[in-house]
Amino acid sequence: MMDDLKSLFHVSEIEITYKNKNPYHERLIVDAPWYAYDIFKSTWDTGKIELLEQFKIMLLDNKSNCLGLSEISTGGLDCCFVDPRMIFVTALKSKATRLIFAHNHPSGMLKPSEPDIVMTKQMVDAGRLLDISVMDHLIIAPHGYYSFAENGIMSNWCSKQTPHSSSPIP
Repeated sequence: MMDDLKSLFHVSEIEITYKNKNPYHERLIVDAPWYAYDIFKSTWDTGKIELLEQFKIMLLDNKSNCLGLSEISTGGLDCCFVDPRMIFVTALKSKATRLIFAHNHPSGMLKPSEPDIVMTKQMVDAGRLLDISVMDHLIIAPHGYYSFAENGIMSNWCSKQTPHSSSPIP
């Protein structure tokens, strides 16, 4: 009887660890959209970039050192479901304080869609709650990229300070 009662209160233990294989002084500093594009494009599967839509994130520390890349979602021919929980659990686990998003348009058209803009705004707002800055969102294709930051889309959203930050989001 006592063993049955104890089993009711048995819970799983969760352990969080972090190991970065690259020493701090060897990490890439990503300080421009073209550089982020070059990094994303070098890791994109060239057989899929014009076939299916994929969404990836670049994880950065507060000095824009690249901690890594993570593929968040792969979709179909013209859309990709992006779960905010996957973005931010990945950011929190990697100790990222800044993010750059990238997704491809298999059509090659670099103009953001209305859903692209709405989703990005929602992620900027979600990141603000966690003190994680969304620095940019790139739409990529084999022949080039579109940067939300370079085109002024993010400037209105990111001009506010994060709740725990002492300086504005760049």
